[in-house]
Amino acid sequence: MNQVKTQKPHDMLAATLSGEMAAVNTLIQTRMASEHAPRIPEVTAHLVEAGGKRLRPMLTLAAARLCGYEGEHHIKLAATVEFIHTATLLHDDVVDESSQRRGRPPANLLWDNKSSVLVGDYLFSRSFQLMVETGSLRVLDILANASATIAEGEVLQMTAASNLATDEAIYLQVVRGKTAALFSAATEVGGVIAGGSAAEVKALYDYGDALGIAFQIADDLLDYQGDSKATGKNVGDDFRERKLTLPVIKAWATASDEERAFWQRTIEKGRQEEGDLDQALALMAKYDTLEATRRDALLWAEKATQALADLPDHPIRHMLHDLAEYVVARLH
Repeated sequence: MNQVKTQKPHDMLAATLSGEMAAVNTLIQTRMASEHAPRIPEVTAHLVEAGGKRLRPMLTLAAARLCGYEGEHHIKLAATVEFIHTATLLHDDVVDESSQRRGRPPANLLWDNKSSVLVGDYLFSRSFQLMVETGSLRVLDILANASATIAEGEVLQMTAASNLATDEAIYLQVVRGKTAALFSAATEVGGVIAGGSAAEVKALYDYGDALGIAFQIADDLLDYQGDSKATGKNVGDDFRERKLTLPVIKAWATASDEERAFWQRTIEKGRQEEGDLDQALALMAKYDTLEATRRDALLWAEKATQALADLPDHPIRHMLHDLAEYVVARLH
């Protein structure tokens, strides 16, 4: 019994949904194959085998089961969600020029940018084939809108990334696009395919949205104070890549003129020198912006747990509650 209690919430969810996740993984392996272009399964297998928690497809399966679904279309939708996510990762690595993905070199470094972009396009196409097979126009609408929102969020991030005029409202819009849109679509389609009530489907959407925002804010915070072995990223990558995430936005908003000159040099102009990351961390400590960012993440996690109130009392609901708390527990 004690062993179960010490399990992480996503591990408990994975154990509960293990049979369905096995079916999702089999479907992913089948649909990412290509008879004519062997480069496609090579690239996708690199990402798939790198691990990752498969959190988004698990959310779809969890939402469907929570609403009493007994069919098989949720398997296709979970695979769809994972294909969309993997496609965005392939494209992101090209845009971000990342040196690590899940602790390994990204696909664009092992192969090339062209392969990453084109294989990402292939996975997007596969995802639309899968969602059409469910025969639900509403599901297609939700996932098509999510795909468009993700792309829009990435473009907004690219244009706002090094612009210090970017405020917290724009940051939230970026986060909703690049992260929360797929979380909320993953949970919402699970409820829709299960025939959940309007209140249940809205609760699942609200949960996914708030969970995704909490997840991304936590991720941005861990970039400045996380363990690179645990996160798979180097501490300070966002600073070096001149990404304007919430800790920097908060630091800029409270900075003196002299301090603003530092942020303009390092973020806007990209002229970074030895010791600049330490200086950035010192400014964040001075104005307590990392703690303020942590409080924001906790607030969104609380919103996620509150959204679950309209859902049936079910073991999975309790796991989703624990998952929202776990996303931010690593920030303590």
